[in-house]
Amino acid sequence: MLNMNRLNDATVTTLPAAVARPAYDRRALKTGIVHLGIGAFMRAHMAAATEAAIAAGDLRWGITGVSLRQPDTRDALAAQDGLYTLAIRDADDQGQPRQRLHVIGAVRKLLVAPENPQAVLDAIAAADTRIVSLTVTEKGYCHDPATGTLRLDHPDIVFDLAHPHAPRSAIGILVYGLQQRYALGKPPITLMSLDNLPANGRVLRSAVLRFAEQVNLDLAKRIASECRFPCSMVDRIVPKTTDGDRAAVSQALGLADAWPVLGEPFFDWAIGDQFAADRPDWALGGARFVPDAEPFERLKLRMVNGTHSSLAYLGAMAGWQTVDKAIAQPALRAHIEALMRDEIEPTLPALPGLDLAAYRNNLLARYANPALAHRTHQIAMDGSQKLPQRLLGTLRDRLARGLSVTRMALGLAAWMHYLRGVDELGQAYRIDDPHATTLTALYQQSLGQDVNKQSVEAMLAYAPVFGDLAGNGTLTAALIPLLQSLQTVGVAATLEAVNRGELAA
Repeated sequence: MLNMNRLNDATVTTLPAAVARPAYDRRALKTGIVHLGIGAFMRAHMAAATEAAIAAGDLRWGITGVSLRQPDTRDALAAQDGLYTLAIRDADDQGQPRQRLHVIGAVRKLLVAPENPQAVLDAIAAADTRIVSLTVTEKGYCHDPATGTLRLDHPDIVFDLAHPHAPRSAIGILVYGLQQRYALGKPPITLMSLDNLPANGRVLRSAVLRFAEQVNLDLAKRIASECRFPCSMVDRIVPKTTDGDRAAVSQALGLADAWPVLGEPFFDWAIGDQFAADRPDWALGGARFVPDAEPFERLKLRMVNGTHSSLAYLGAMAGWQTVDKAIAQPALRAHIEALMRDEIEPTLPALPGLDLAAYRNNLLARYANPALAHRTHQIAMDGSQKLPQRLLGTLRDRLARGLSVTRMALGLAAWMHYLRGVDELGQAYRIDDPHATTLTALYQQSLGQDVNKQSVEAMLAYAPVFGDLAGNGTLTAALIPLLQSLQTVGVAATLEAVNRGELAA
């Protein structure tokens, strides 16, 4: 890469013919979307769909991307005029990795909120802005994962209420941006979450309105009546880009791309069709507009994210470093398939035209994609924020109906087991979680001493994660034999036992 010219507006025309690139005049792009949290997923998903709408001739939908913490994305892409490569990777019929490259031009401007928060508020208040979208992860909502309520005692929220001209949370940025927008006489906009939360639009609306009520009641009422918060379901596996990926993509381009993103061919996006103003025709990029996105959210959170997390914790503890390596283990594949079929699918709402068996088989094939090398430890991050959405909803539904929870409980047990910070090969790893300090101490004081009724109850009493599941006798009884097995004989033997119908409470 060191001797290559950089990918940018001046060099994009020199790309090999096989590389797709913008055919429209980027100088004519208006900025209709402000996106908070311009990470890899957004650039491989929403930006790609937006690119399709722009390529069809609608030049109103350029994107201003905002980083809420670090400048790395801005630093990499500013020198590239916002251009970057999306590498779609899978395997051919012989199982050999292959990729298709598409240079995306939808991102026109990049901001770093801590460096210039006023510029972010100005972007939200700009006349051309119609949509503010978010991928800030579950923890970015500053809410209680167990209840979904905005935490007014969250340090970022406390700071933002005291510093209206320099907010640092996504929620504070949205409210003060809307306040400035209304002060300038601009029309209402759509605020759209793309994060993996049940009813993500309603969670966002609740957080925004609760914050706004602390700022100005009239502002809160106006946001409630005029702005729209559609729910959406997003699905595409996007692993972390490595230095090797950067080198491989740059070599294929013949130009240096400092910040490409990777993705699988699969793409899904169900969007509740409730917007305050215009919207891009994201259907051109594979999205679908639906009257109600929540059933699609539940399908994805439980089938994809739920099994992804279960697989990640089991795989990471066993030393299976990537998803494809993990799902290639026959016992884990059998468990994940049975988890979907026997415990998750019966909790899902009916979706007309959906073939659950085909969806399940396709998902297993996606996990087996050898070209992505999606690391299990990456998926294992932020478990305290993810588990309430991915696992605990299904557990609650099954417990309420008196149904078996052995396989769902194994995923939860694997997360608890993961908190010890050392895998079965003796390799230590960092617990990357906003509650890491508290949770690891709790583990050491409870399960780290012994697995019994009292130690499991101590874990389930952690209210920020488990809420009303504290003291649940059925769940406690289900977890005890699974945790004992994981600690004594390990992941592989535990999976074999569960698949034989053993270890059920």
